[in-house]
Amino acid sequence: MGKRIGVYGGTFDPPHLMHLLIAEEALEACGLDEVWFLPTYQPPHVQEKHARASAEERADMVGLAIEENDRFKLCRLELERKGKSYTVDTICLLNERYPDDSFYFILGADMVDDLPTWHKVGKLSELTSFIAFNRPGYPESHPDFADVQYIEMPLVDLSSSFLRERLKMGRSCRYFLCDAVINYIKERGLYAN
Repeated sequence: MGKRIGVYGGTFDPPHLMHLLIAEEALEACGLDEVWFLPTYQPPHVQEKHARASAEERADMVGLAIEENDRFKLCRLELERKGKSYTVDTICLLNERYPDDSFYFILGADMVDDLPTWHKVGKLSELTSFIAFNRPGYPESHPDFADVQYIEMPLVDLSSSFLRERLKMGRSCRYFLCDAVINYIKERGLYAN
């Protein structure tokens, strides 16, 4: 019998406590065995606007953030592939490598409305179901072409861009980020002005 695995993709620039809360809630609410964090190498929808951490640094930070939870794994698939990352290609590869397991793609309610614009979304919807977490200002929507299950989350409006701005200003990010991630950012001088 295969595992039920949540795939949580993102830039994780930096990975913060809401990322971990979302993954934990997906585990519990959807009866998953594991959540695999999937840092994107070069996300197709993000423009280079700010000083950002490299793909390897972001993967290092994810590894540090999840190291205390044995049901969280770092998946380096998109980093190994390099180039722009499309979810459909990633899910295809995961299904090929782990044919006994079932994969569920975790995303924010804000992204559900964008699903029709995703690369080969019809094929993607055949390969996976979606787990969406609620976000302030985004009502649940259920597109005809995709299986979307919503999970309730505490409404904490926390984003990586907010944290990058705090870090740039030299402000504390304690309790927003794991201590190991904060130490890594300080050692590397990431997000500094």
